Amino acid sequence: MTSQAVSVKTDKQPTGLYVLFLTEMWERFSYYAMRGILVLYLIKVMQFSESHASKLYGLVTSLIYLSPLIGGYIADKFWGQRRAIIVGGILIAVGQFAIASNPTLSFLYAGLFFLILGNGLFKPNISTIVGELYVKNDPRRDAGFTIFYMGINLGAFICNFVAGTLAEKVGFNWGFAAAGFGMIIGLIVFIWGKNKHLQGQGKKPKKMTKAEKLAHPNAPLTTAEKQRIAVIFIMAFFSIFFWSAFEQAGASLTIFAEKFTNRVIFGWQMPTSWFQSVNPMFIILFAPLFSKMWLGLAKKGMEPSTPAKFVWAFMSLAFGFLILVAASYVIQVTDAKVGIFWLIFAYMFHTTGELCLSPVGLSLVTKLAPVRFASLLMGTWFLANALANFTAGFYSGYFGHISNVRFFTTLVVMPVVGGLLLLSIKKYVIKWMNGIR
Repeated sequence: MTSQAVSVKTDKQPTGLYVLFLTEMWERFSYYAMRGILVLYLIKVMQFSESHASKLYGLVTSLIYLSPLIGGYIADKFWGQRRAIIVGGILIAVGQFAIASNPTLSFLYAGLFFLILGNGLFKPNISTIVGELYVKNDPRRDAGFTIFYMGINLGAFICNFVAGTLAEKVGFNWGFAAAGFGMIIGLIVFIWGKNKHLQGQGKKPKKMTKAEKLAHPNAPLTTAEKQRIAVIFIMAFFSIFFWSAFEQAGASLTIFAEKFTNRVIFGWQMPTSWFQSVNPMFIILFAPLFSKMWLGLAKKGMEPSTPAKFVWAFMSLAFGFLILVAASYVIQVTDAKVGIFWLIFAYMFHTTGELCLSPVGLSLVTKLAPVRFASLLMGTWFLANALANFTAGFYSGYFGHISNVRFFTTLVVMPVVGGLLLLSIKKYVIKWMNGIR
């Protein structure tokens, strides 16, 4: 495998990557449309308090990232990734349409339940298929995941102008309905392209006969495999420091945009949900540059290790929140709203941090995970996101109850502490990766 990977000399990506790119783009259109309007919907339509809305948002998003643990297991053991993706996409669409159909608590909770189940089946398995398009140590892998990640954020960028505008200007039911139709488009793309372009990846696991099981018993994990799995858990733990701060975007930063940001431009007031497109806009702009940068550095033997990329991510995120500390101080002194560029520049630094961590982390799991546990360990990776989203929602509940300066200062300290801790053990993590970067 390794020698085959080393012989890859082309920068051209597998065609299946672009099928998965488009599929994920529309699924993320659906998810981020919901994410961008959920807190506003809960406050304005369902009459939740800001604290209650933030905490429910945190619970829902944490369960959305917890459910891939189950979805990954189902795909590895029974269905295969392709079937899990299709069933997951159908459940996601049903969930969006349920919320759109009736503004009552029963339909809200039923819709969120279907979204959680559907995401659990969809999310880990599409990322796993991306990884399966590459052989071990293929230098195109991190760049490929960065391109895939650009698809995620293209969907996240578009959705707020469509679903967010419909929700705030026409009606929230239209916003959730648009999210449902986005998921249907993604399903159509995947079903159309799966057989032609996915190189046979993601099919139902083949059941072994009794004779085959006796001839090829499951070998125990080697020491190197155990160490690599340990690295996945270590890096997942450190990613909690990042996502707990980063995921303020859907709750406290949405409220900051609504209450403390002057959104009037030449007499026209920009919808609050549009700020959710700033981060994906920067992803779209910067992702091709990062993709080329990782490939260029890899060719020169200068590519930073995965732990080093994570440390850069932490520091960039912290700097973004430092900008919001300064903005909050200006609000405190002037008793006036701040301009939109404070949030825009904060999101820009959050984005550069995200590009050093999120696609790199997805790539890491596919590189280090034993094949028979690939989707399950991808689900484990998203478990860290679940804990982080719950923490983010819980902490967002304090927004408005403590000073904004103090609130955002904590979000500066958190990633800095995580980065310094990771830096202190970086050499041990690299050693346990056993030659995989």
